[in-house]
Amino acid sequence: MRIRVVTTLQDVEAEHWNAHANPPGLPYNPFVDHAFLLALETSGSATRRTGWLGQHLILEGDNGSVAGAMPCYLKSHSRGEYVFDYAFADAYERAGGRYYPKLQASVPFTPVTGPRLMVAPSPEAELHRRMLLDGAIELCRQRAASSLHVTFPTTYEWEMLGRAGLLQRTDTQFHWHNEDYRSFDDFLKQLSSAKRKNIRKERNAVTAQGIGFEWLTGKDITEGHWDAFFDFYMDTGSRKWGSPYLNRKCFSLLSAAMADRILLIMCRRKGKLIAGALNFIGSDTLFGRNWGAIEHHPMLHFEACYYQSIEFAISRGVEWVEAGAQGPHKLARGYLPKTTYSAHHFADTRLAKAVADYLAHEREAVSHDQFALVEHSPFRNPGAADDSL
Repeated sequence: MRIRVVTTLQDVEAEHWNAHANPPGLPYNPFVDHAFLLALETSGSATRRTGWLGQHLILEGDNGSVAGAMPCYLKSHSRGEYVFDYAFADAYERAGGRYYPKLQASVPFTPVTGPRLMVAPSPEAELHRRMLLDGAIELCRQRAASSLHVTFPTTYEWEMLGRAGLLQRTDTQFHWHNEDYRSFDDFLKQLSSAKRKNIRKERNAVTAQGIGFEWLTGKDITEGHWDAFFDFYMDTGSRKWGSPYLNRKCFSLLSAAMADRILLIMCRRKGKLIAGALNFIGSDTLFGRNWGAIEHHPMLHFEACYYQSIEFAISRGVEWVEAGAQGPHKLARGYLPKTTYSAHHFADTRLAKAVADYLAHEREAVSHDQFALVEHSPFRNPGAADDSL
């Protein structure tokens, strides 16, 4: 076996990549699909110029067959990752070290759990994952990178990376679970009276403003829709974090390659499109990714990004809705805390020890916070009387 490093996914056949990214019989994750990652690259959104130099690892047999893959980038900054290591970088550079470049095993701009040591099921799968990990650590050495960061891996991968000696980190997101609901009202019946009334009040406030919603997938999504959505995305993104990550070309490429995996929720008022939310459709999960608006109305963000997603999931029998990173305000709207993971290797043992001490305390704090959040779940106790139906 050998590891080949490619700077562009154009050098890897889509079928070979996808055979390990999304093996048949396992849940489909759109963000590790060859088409998604290639669109980020060829649009210019994730390239050397933007600080994301592709260093993808391809595990090959003697005959050139692909036995596994790992999406990796050599990075000159820490933006667009959603696992924050600015404090590590600052401390290391204050001590005279050089934190960048670093090696990032991830999907750019996408805080979604998915496979990172991508290997199709086989008797050799665990060995092949270890080969990819060893290859990534060796690549760090060859590229003079300070560290390797595997962000949003699966639980299984995170545990394996921990056994291999990487430092383990946790964080919290908020996901909604479909308990075989027949309708949105069926979901609301499971909430406490106060939370149920609040959600109805928020939804009624949007309706009272004369705002309607369109669900667009596949061929129904036009370039005109993308033009409008890009305006929303740029307006909101520029105010929120200064420089949105995706360019206009990226949305067209994604639509051309995987429109059937896209749900675009568009908001219309007085005949004019005013806001939109971009989602991707997995086999059992709806992933909320980007949002924007050019008109600002009370509760519109909650409706477009949370409640419309729940409506869609119920109507299509989708089991989960993931509404992006962070956001404790999602708890009151039926999205419960879920643990996300990352794993980290540092070449400098002094930095590794300092980070290990920090992460031990951080994991404990994350666990404590999640326990407290669950205590404030919006769902009523099983069997409790429902006095407000």
